Amino acid sequence: MKVLRTPDERFASLPGYDFAPHYAEVPDGDGGTLRMHYLDEGPADGPVVLLLHGEPSWSYLYRTMIPVLVDAGLRCIAPDLVGFGRSDKPAERDDYSYARHVEWVRALVLDELGLEDITLFGQDWGGLVGLRLVAEHPDAFARVAIGNTGLPTGHEPMSEAFLAWQQFSQTTPDFDLGAIISMGVVTMPPPAVVAAYNAPFPDDSYKAGARIFPTLVPTSPDDPASAANLAARQVLGTWEKPFVTLFSDSDPITGGAEHWFQEHVPGAAGQPHATIGGGGHFLQEDQGPELARHLVAFTG
Repeated sequence: MKVLRTPDERFASLPGYDFAPHYAEVPDGDGGTLRMHYLDEGPADGPVVLLLHGEPSWSYLYRTMIPVLVDAGLRCIAPDLVGFGRSDKPAERDDYSYARHVEWVRALVLDELGLEDITLFGQDWGGLVGLRLVAEHPDAFARVAIGNTGLPTGHEPMSEAFLAWQQFSQTTPDFDLGAIISMGVVTMPPPAVVAAYNAPFPDDSYKAGARIFPTLVPTSPDDPASAANLAARQVLGTWEKPFVTLFSDSDPITGGAEHWFQEHVPGAAGQPHATIGGGGHFLQEDQGPELARHLVAFTG
């Protein structure tokens, strides 16, 4: 497996991102290892909140949430998925699969860090990966919060917005990830923030993971991930620990997906579900501190 590693200088002086990097090695699924980066902020003995980003962002997305969570005494673990941020980037699109992403995060969170009693927050692919982990390792998780995500199996039609995004990701010659983030928010971020989202990707050769991700979402029942996601839905159908949805009010891709969880997950009953106003698909970017306050209340 050919692996690229973004030079450290690309991450110097990013606005609002004054966090120390941490690294761990995980099996790459091909006989080697990959270096995964993660943030570890807050008291070492504090309750753990696992913050999982999606496509095409990285842990920079959580920069305004982490201070609020840490001030509440929580320990924040925010990994960069393989192919993103400061984590290693396999160079071929075929190196990536839904199952591998789940296993890479599992190896980091459970094997390398040994986290327990975890509160998950997952958005976009952070939910697709995180909810699989919850279903496959329920004893490791104390509660679950999700925003602007889902657990598709390919049995229900995807939104037109998602299908358009999927096609765009495979056909556009210029896959400008900072510009993509800008199109998924309500409030346009300043140029330095847009540049920070591009920082992990010096050129297109680093973007194999970002390019392939949209095609890994199950959109038909014969998708390789469909059976595993169906099994995960069945487990969630018996999940009685706290489960809350914190979706935004302006996401054309996942809007309405929260209702399935509210109706089918027993632990969602009576929880403080919220719709975050003024938030696009990347609600952490639009309304990070507000979202963090909901998480603090949920973990309390």
